[in-house]
Amino acid sequence: MNNASEIVADTEHGIAERARFTAMEHGTQEDWAIIGRDYFKFAAGLPDRVLTHLKLLEGDFGGFPVCRLEHSRQCATRAHRDGRDQRYVVMALLHDIGDTLGTYNHPDVAAAIVKPFVDERTHWICQNHGAFQGYYYFHFLGMDRDLREKFRGNPHFEACAEFCEKYDQSAFDPNYDSAPLEFFEPMLRRVMEGPLASMYVKDAA
Repeated sequence: MNNASEIVADTEHGIAERARFTAMEHGTQEDWAIIGRDYFKFAAGLPDRVLTHLKLLEGDFGGFPVCRLEHSRQCATRAHRDGRDQRYVVMALLHDIGDTLGTYNHPDVAAAIVKPFVDERTHWICQNHGAFQGYYYFHFLGMDRDLREKFRGNPHFEACAEFCEKYDQSAFDPNYDSAPLEFFEPMLRRVMEGPLASMYVKDAA
C-alpha cells in the first residue's frame, strides 16, 4: 500500500494522519504539512493547559497565609485595579505557576511560558521577580536580601522592584476581594491567542 492509500485508510478508521519519516532528514513537504496543521491545533489549546496547571496551586498553602492560587489571583487583581495592561496582568497571574514543577527555579518556568506573549520588560520582571521578592524575606532565612542588587543598572530594575513591592509581596491578605479566576480567563485567552515572537511562527516578530 502506498503512502497516499495509507493516509486515506488511516482517515477512514479515525486515525490521525502522521508523518512517515523515521528521521527528520528524510522528511517531505507533505510530512511537514501534516505536522504543521496539527501543531497549530495543539497550540490553540495552550490557554486551557495553562489554566489547568494554574489550578493545581489551589489549596497549596506551603505555610503562607493564603494558598498559591489565591496569591496569584490577588497579585493579578491588584495589578489590574492599578490600571496595568492585560499582558502585565496575565504575567502577574502566572508569575508563580512554576511552583509545582520548578520548585527551585519557579520564575524560570513562568517566564518561559509568558515569553512569547509579552514585551521584554514584562518578561524580565517575571524572570527575575524571585530575586527581587527575596528583599522581603531572604534575611529571615540566613540569605542575602540584597541579592537583587546584582541587577542594579538594568533598565528594568525599577519595574521589577515595583512589581514586587506593589503587587507580589502585598498579595497575601486573606480578606482581600480578589477577582475570581474566571475574570482573568478571557484576558489570558486574548494574550495567548498568538505570540508576539516565536521561532516556530513565521509571521511572529
